[in-house]
Amino acid sequence: MMERAESCQKLYTRLRLWEFPDEYVIEPTDGSSASSLKINRADASMKLIDAIPECSSVRVPKIQTIFGVVGMLKLVAGSYLIVITERECVGSYLGHPIFKVMSLRILPCDHSLKTSSPEQKKVESEFAGLLKVAEKTCGLFFSYDTNLTLSAQRLNDLGDESKLLPLWRQAEPRFLWNNYMLEVLIDNKATNYFWFLWLQLDPYLLPVVQGSFHNFQAAIGKEIVDITLIARRCTRRNGTRMWRRGADPDGYAANFVETEQILQMNGFTASFVQVRGSMPFLWEQIVDLTYKPKFEIVKPEEAPRVAERHFLDLRKKYGSVLAIDLVNTTGGEGRLSEKFASAVQPILSDDLRYIHFDFHKICGHVHFERLSILYDQIADFLDKNGYLLLNDKGEKMKEQLGVVRTNCIDCLDRTNVTQVSPLKLKRYF
Repeated sequence: MMERAESCQKLYTRLRLWEFPDEYVIEPTDGSSASSLKINRADASMKLIDAIPECSSVRVPKIQTIFGVVGMLKLVAGSYLIVITERECVGSYLGHPIFKVMSLRILPCDHSLKTSSPEQKKVESEFAGLLKVAEKTCGLFFSYDTNLTLSAQRLNDLGDESKLLPLWRQAEPRFLWNNYMLEVLIDNKATNYFWFLWLQLDPYLLPVVQGSFHNFQAAIGKEIVDITLIARRCTRRNGTRMWRRGADPDGYAANFVETEQILQMNGFTASFVQVRGSMPFLWEQIVDLTYKPKFEIVKPEEAPRVAERHFLDLRKKYGSVLAIDLVNTTGGEGRLSEKFASAVQPILSDDLRYIHFDFHKICGHVHFERLSILYDQIADFLDKNGYLLLNDKGEKMKEQLGVVRTNCIDCLDRTNVTQVSPLKLKRYF
């Protein structure tokens, strides 16, 4: 029972960073009488300590308040600790405060570079420069109290044992932005000799997601509705527009995002999840000086296998899948659409449907009301697979049994309009 009690320790919400010449010390200052975390600046080794090291005239620390430890990255010769220095509360998720990362700071543990070769120093310097990009990463969100990587339905379905686990162990790896950065801290846990020290690192391991989060209220008659819109970006095939397209050989699609819409009113909670992602086969867009670079299908014979892997994974995670393809029927987009349709054809079933809807041809740039044509085609799927509904006691009255997967080329404009249309919200919420 002690292990269970310790394992559900809450995350530290405020910490003090002590920067000594030879080490960093991170001290919890949120009222918990917990051990501090010491990190050696030469080799990034870690240790839990009960007292802050003594200061002296030759060992004067810099002191700063921080709000979480994102993790650590190891490069060629040095390691780099990443912490949150500024945060902003942007709303709540199922009653728990949600914070946006406003500023990150990278703390080098690279004193060992003094004994490195010139070539290692050069490579390390180049990689360290790239780390500056991480400091400017936008759209990062976290919670100290709930698992932001999981939808309301998956949170509700967690068993009692899972609910006792620390948040990082509950997290969905696909949407855990700092998964790789936490690994160093997690690996360090395993090297501790005593299990109670092993567990005390859990409150430092803060899960972070990348995407968007909006929480606001609206009036329906005399009723006030609390609305939450959250997008979770997948970490499996990251990259920027045009540079990252299609899927990898394992079926992980670029621009894959899980979007959740939550309505709360009179104690009841409704949640509806959708996903988006690039067309799941091997294709790319070679960036050049043209306005719209050409698309190229890579290893077309592999398309059915890659698509099958992709949709098998979706069905395991979400149940039935309805794939909506919004790209043009002509030109380069048309060739991609034809390949998508042919790749998915062998695996279509009652649990996997595919619909092509030429958004530009039918809706143009202004006639979004014509999306009702699409919604009429998928109404039976939405009615059958439903959405999550919890009563005022938190008991499940309905559950979502399937998911709509939408794509265009960038999975941006056309997909956005299709997924958040007021027609759809009105009909199904």
